[in-house]
Amino acid sequence: MPADLQVVCEIIESHGYQRSSLIGILQDIQGRMNYLPRKALLQVAKNLDIPLTTIYEVATFYKAFSLEPKGKHTIQVCLGTACHVRGGARILNYLENQLDVKSGGTTKDLAFTLESVNCLGACALGPMMVIDKRYYGKISTNKIESILKKYQ
Repeated sequence: MPADLQVVCEIIESHGYQRSSLIGILQDIQGRMNYLPRKALLQVAKNLDIPLTTIYEVATFYKAFSLEPKGKHTIQVCLGTACHVRGGARILNYLENQLDVKSGGTTKDLAFTLESVNCLGACALGPMMVIDKRYYGKISTNKIESILKKYQ
């Protein structure tokens, strides 16, 4: 059995092969693999005797799950009202150009996933950018390059 499927089996076993633990199992798989690969979902379906369509219903219902590979680092740019009027869209546009990826996408080298969000809850510090849960406030395009270097 390939190593990645062995990891899936270990995760399922750690949840006691309980169908009721499906969300927890998917969270653990994504935590280890950074997304939910189809072969992992097939293994879950087989081990828990759950139809694959049911697993896909859960995996696509929750925004926290991804069926596509995610980058090692996640960048979120706030486009809420306060950040928008302070240049949030300009920050997002700059990052899209610098990373050569559109919002919602992942760089080819799987280093970064770029996302736009409606609010990060720190309006006074707008425009805001978050990388891996670390907040960067009052961000400007001339600060971004040095920040990204910390994650490369």
